[in-house]
Amino acid sequence: MADAELVVEVSGPVATVVIHNPPRRNAMTPAMWRQLPPLLDEVEADPSVRALVLTGAGDTFCAGADLTDLDELLAAGDGSIAVAAEERLARFAKPTIAAVRGACVGGGCQLAVACDLRIAADDARFGVPPARLGLVYPAPTTRRLARLVGPSAAKHLLFTAELIDAERALRIGLADEVLPGEGLAARVAEITASIAQRSPLSVAAAKEIIDDRAAPSRIAWWHRKVAETGEAREGITAVRERRAPGFAWTPPTP
Repeated sequence: MADAELVVEVSGPVATVVIHNPPRRNAMTPAMWRQLPPLLDEVEADPSVRALVLTGAGDTFCAGADLTDLDELLAAGDGSIAVAAEERLARFAKPTIAAVRGACVGGGCQLAVACDLRIAADDARFGVPPARLGLVYPAPTTRRLARLVGPSAAKHLLFTAELIDAERALRIGLADEVLPGEGLAARVAEITASIAQRSPLSVAAAKEIIDDRAAPSRIAWWHRKVAETGEAREGITAVRERRAPGFAWTPPTP
């Protein structure tokens, strides 16, 4: 295994993407940012995958972006490879969960915020440091953070560049759950198992609508699919018969 790469592990209905760069506390290198979008394309096209987990190797989620090529970063602005990777993660058609241990800073926080859910160990630390570095946080990234935690909390994170602990992240909505580190993997497995048992049609439609990516015509399309696929009939019948539903719908290949 290379020192710096993204590693994909698929187990049943769950794909796990591991940020692997231990010598740099799992910092994202330019090659890793470029690797992420095609990797997500491949995972999204796998009909067996119902959910994706993003995590870091060892006891750190991601300590940020590798800033060795500063000139490239400054020239790119909002067109950077990091923003492109973040946007692709945010558009991933299936549920995404960031499982966070240790540092989740800068580019790491950027990726975590692009996920649907963030489940954190109690040792997690979150931070957004551009003001410490004299950089301008990308506009899409800034807006996504503000939508998640609210304008005031986003301003505090961006103005001060302070690290906050997991409990504060939970209070402002940056984390959805916080639990002891030894229970993180089991809780993430529990959540993904629950998602895998639900209707993928219902879940995909909910994600599009919540993320405000579904025009009225698309919402109408989703309602037609409910009737055409028989997903609702199967789900209701399964409840009446007290059995697990056999949801069969799979999303179209992108």
